[in-house]
Amino acid sequence: MDRTAAVAGRLAGTGLVAGDRVLLSGPSSVDLVVAHVACLRSGLVVVPVNGGYTKAELAHIVADSRPSAALVDQDGWKEILVGLSPELRVAGTDIRWDDGPVPNLDSAASADPALIGYTSGTTGVPRGAVLTQANLLAGAESVRRAWHWTAEDRLLLCLPLFHMHGLGVGLHGSLLTGASAVLQQGFEPRRVLRGIVDHDCTMFFGVPTMYHRLVDDEAVGALGDLRLCVSGSAPLSPLLHGRLRAQAGISVLERYGMTETVMLVSNPYDQERRAGSVGFPLPGVELRLADGTGEIQVRGPNVFTGYWERPDADAEAFVDGPGGRWFRTGDLGSIDDDGYLSIIGRAKELIITGGLNVHPREVDDVLAGHPGLSEVAVAGVPSEEWGEDVVAWIVPLPGSPTPNVEDIRAFASTNLAAHKLPRRVVVVDALPRNVLGKVLRHELREAVAHG
Repeated sequence: MDRTAAVAGRLAGTGLVAGDRVLLSGPSSVDLVVAHVACLRSGLVVVPVNGGYTKAELAHIVADSRPSAALVDQDGWKEILVGLSPELRVAGTDIRWDDGPVPNLDSAASADPALIGYTSGTTGVPRGAVLTQANLLAGAESVRRAWHWTAEDRLLLCLPLFHMHGLGVGLHGSLLTGASAVLQQGFEPRRVLRGIVDHDCTMFFGVPTMYHRLVDDEAVGALGDLRLCVSGSAPLSPLLHGRLRAQAGISVLERYGMTETVMLVSNPYDQERRAGSVGFPLPGVELRLADGTGEIQVRGPNVFTGYWERPDADAEAFVDGPGGRWFRTGDLGSIDDDGYLSIIGRAKELIITGGLNVHPREVDDVLAGHPGLSEVAVAGVPSEEWGEDVVAWIVPLPGSPTPNVEDIRAFASTNLAAHKLPRRVVVVDALPRNVLGKVLRHELREAVAHG
């Protein structure tokens, strides 16, 4: 607490006041955690950013959120940020600014904004979900209760701290319960498994891509020493679920959440953790399936208040119903006879690969500039390792060489983060379209699925 108070004094000393936005990005470190908590204690609004973003992606977030300061450890970002916004106060997450008087801490109201998490919208342009102090607390409290999280626990945390899974669940849950966390930068299977043993960890949170690699490591049995393994951000296949049980003796607990809501649903801690299901609504969460569509709609103290300066997006995202308004998740679900919820698809076309969101339109727009392409469209195709692969269907320009996947990835890499780059390319004569000219992405996916 003393460290966060000292950092809060440095932030205040530069003129930052409650409500100002602070862009935050860097590899997992104690400095980043201290900076994050200092911002929250000061009433500043954290804008976490993926360190893999390109200059164009970073420019959108800066222009949209209009931060007053940026605390970043990414190579080259300080110079980029100053170029984008010369008046921006920029420092590393160690914040080597002069010490100043400690401001009035921990006085933010529950309804005050605490974090703006950027997530892809239906247009492909990332939009900021505004989460309040109360939203963040409710999200962490719900999993504390559901997962029996206590101060005796120690979490091996290698999830990135720009993502709600690592930040809003892993970090905030550890802080709320008074537990400890072992931070690792990036993911390397043997380092994770060794860290679990060396630090006597009791919990591990990961995405299916991580579990896919862990189960192939000869030391995977270390997972069996944990009291809880959680998987989220993308579906964990029943096959992988079974392999982990057989090879590590662990029944992975799947859950379901979003940037806009922190956590929503979880398999039970003490009862059957059903493969292919995400379980039951967490404490405080109300959930319903919309008539006719099966869209999952939710409400509760964890659900965000709306998108940053986007009333048009709010009008689309929320629907009025009995007892108040419900958030439309865009995901389609089904509930079995025992009450377990399963995610069966997405009403929107968002791709989730390795636990990270990719909107097809954003990738389309970049690839459309390739000089060797006449048409292009991307969609997500199921992947055992990544949850979904980003796949590009291309129509080559007549008379030009047909680009391969390496060509496509190299072309797009200056404008798209690595997780958004296509992993596969399928050459077609024409893209399937409806009478209005809209590309029928589901037909592309089905064609791959059927060989």
